[in-house]
Amino acid sequence: MSEKRKYKKRFCKYCESKVEFMDYKDAGALRFSLSERYKIMPRRLTGNCKKHQDMITIVIKRARAAALVPYTVTRKTVVSAPFENLR
Repeated sequence: MSEKRKYKKRFCKYCESKVEFMDYKDAGALRFSLSERYKIMPRRLTGNCKKHQDMITIVIKRARAAALVPYTVTRKTVVSAPFENLR
């Protein structure tokens, strides 16, 4: 049998800074939870707790509906700096 991989423990940066509310209009702060193709990154990669990951998911979906963040980027569209236009 193969051995289990050991990963370093990731901590929720929102719990450390005691964030209780996130605003969907602050698209620049959302870039840490989005991949370069504007997909929502999972908890195991970001280290967020369940509560804050749910908040981030809702905020990103609201920002997408308000056209502040694109839904996805196609493979054919090459973006040199994807988060440059988010402010």
